[in-house]
Amino acid sequence: MKKATLLFISFFIIGISGAIAQGCDEPSGDEGDDDGVKIFGFFQPQYEYHLTDPATNTFKFKRARIGFTGNIPYDFNYYFVLENSAFVSQTGNPYLLDAFISYRRFSWLSASIGSFKMPFGLEVNTPCHGLYTVNRAMVSDQIVAPQRDMGLMLFGNLLEKKINYTLAIMNGRGLGIKDNNESKDFVGRLKISPIEMLTLGGSFRYGHPNTDDVDRMSYAGELQLKFGEFLLQGEYIYDEGDYNRAAGGGCGSDPLTLGDKRDGAWVQAMFMTALNLQPVIKWEFFDVDNNIDDNNLYSYTFGFNYFFNESTRLQANYQYNVEKGAETLNDAVYIQFQVRF
Repeated sequence: MKKATLLFISFFIIGISGAIAQGCDEPSGDEGDDDGVKIFGFFQPQYEYHLTDPATNTFKFKRARIGFTGNIPYDFNYYFVLENSAFVSQTGNPYLLDAFISYRRFSWLSASIGSFKMPFGLEVNTPCHGLYTVNRAMVSDQIVAPQRDMGLMLFGNLLEKKINYTLAIMNGRGLGIKDNNESKDFVGRLKISPIEMLTLGGSFRYGHPNTDDVDRMSYAGELQLKFGEFLLQGEYIYDEGDYNRAAGGGCGSDPLTLGDKRDGAWVQAMFMTALNLQPVIKWEFFDVDNNIDDNNLYSYTFGFNYFFNESTRLQANYQYNVEKGAETLNDAVYIQFQVRF
């Protein structure tokens, strides 16, 4: 709890610069294109091989998304995205992922209402087509759930985008589900870039996932360091209290049973070479229950990204998984091809 308290304090005294990542792409911001509609999307066919006993392998779509965005005179824009991958949907059918209307007259204070990403954490708010590894970290998928929800968001930037903030009030139940109690979830994120190469940040969430009687509190601290073509990112997340067992994990991952207190972290480093090849290494851990010893989950990812052009890339990852106190064979290989349009 002491670590979480320190991170919560750091949220107020410190803060990846850039726009608010409410969805997979950015809402239209071209003032000269008031009557235009931008169609965008991406799809990710993928092969994965799991070194279990017995081994399994499959071809699948990690994601297959299409949407549109545009401006409405004056100062409004809209954003709409569908997820079409049957491997992500619990029903196997396409479903509404993001849909919100924004008022963005002032850079220091804008607002959105609708369905969008929870403004919590660095990795969750990295667009899915911009992830440096095929999978997000365990702690991101398991603790930041649901990753999308209905609500109202206020956001903006100050001091020439050196400070970015987001505050949201959300149902806390997930996509397409009405709130089942009188309380709402409050979520916020702050990012500060004191110098161009460094970004620091923090996030918080407070809510009632199931009933008004039992609450949930989450904190996160994040760091990004960019020096030339070298990029280092890291994040720590702490979570305690109740959680929505029906929310599932991020992007179709299987939810785990969590204890009353849980935490985790990840660190990744990568370097873009002159050959458009970007080697990546990632370390992560996740403790599903802080009250039980020797049950941490560790994962090491080794791989690369190869960029054919600005819209097409290949990702290859070997994921070495370790369960403390166990010798279960559960490593995996992921090969993903992506096209954006």
